[in-house]
Amino acid sequence: MTNFDAQVRESQSQVAEAQSKIAELTGRIETARAKLKAGDDAMIDIENASLEDVHAHTDVMNANIAELIMGLDDVTSGFSKDFDEMRNKTGWESFVGIFAGAKSDSMRQERVRSASIDDKLQDLISKSDVIVQLLTGQLEMLEDQKVKVESNFTETLDEREAVVRELSSLQVNIQAMDPKIISVENKIASEQDAAKRTTLETELAALNSDYNAMIQDEQVKLANSQTLERYIEKGKTWIDSLQNQAATQMVLINKLQTDTKQRVVLYDALTKSLKTAQ
Repeated sequence: MTNFDAQVRESQSQVAEAQSKIAELTGRIETARAKLKAGDDAMIDIENASLEDVHAHTDVMNANIAELIMGLDDVTSGFSKDFDEMRNKTGWESFVGIFAGAKSDSMRQERVRSASIDDKLQDLISKSDVIVQLLTGQLEMLEDQKVKVESNFTETLDEREAVVRELSSLQVNIQAMDPKIISVENKIASEQDAAKRTTLETELAALNSDYNAMIQDEQVKLANSQTLERYIEKGKTWIDSLQNQAATQMVLINKLQTDTKQRVVLYDALTKSLKTAQ
């Protein structure tokens, strides 16, 4: 039990470390989203939201929990030993059998009838529950982080969709400006009257000013769209990662609970079978 307890403490430490890294990454993504909302530059925060460190810690955590699960084999091996002892006579019973076969059989039957594996069953269930608690805690944390990221992710998708619409409309307006500017420039080139020419030049200056303002606005919206797209890529990757991690935890929890339940039923049935066979 001491070795198991030490492994549990190590796994708890690894789970806490992995959860810290997961929360840290979600925090970076949330910071980037807040900056985007405020109109600040968030590209550095987005690029710093790396999954590599998180995956490294979750891999170590999963390896430790896998060792705990495999450690349950030590408990189940104890059952095999108990069942072998129940099936076979002890050295003393065999010795008695040399002189009195009936007495030997009676001694074995009494021993089997009084045998109990309840303590070992409780030990198996208890250890399994400890591991399930670790996995469940990690699963709940992953699902909580996923909800946070998905909320920001949905907002960002809506925002980028609006920016793309605005950008598309702006680009249509910019294209529509070209023939207007060319038309006024042609009029200026052919106009002989000074007063009319001045009016046309004033009109051209206003058109060029509007055109330059639209080009500048286009550049700003394009940069914003690209930043939002990068955030969306990072957010989607993180959501997928959280989903995959959660799925792994759920598989382990279900398998562990099912295996433990089946073992308990099997060992209990074997015990009853051996006892009734006497």
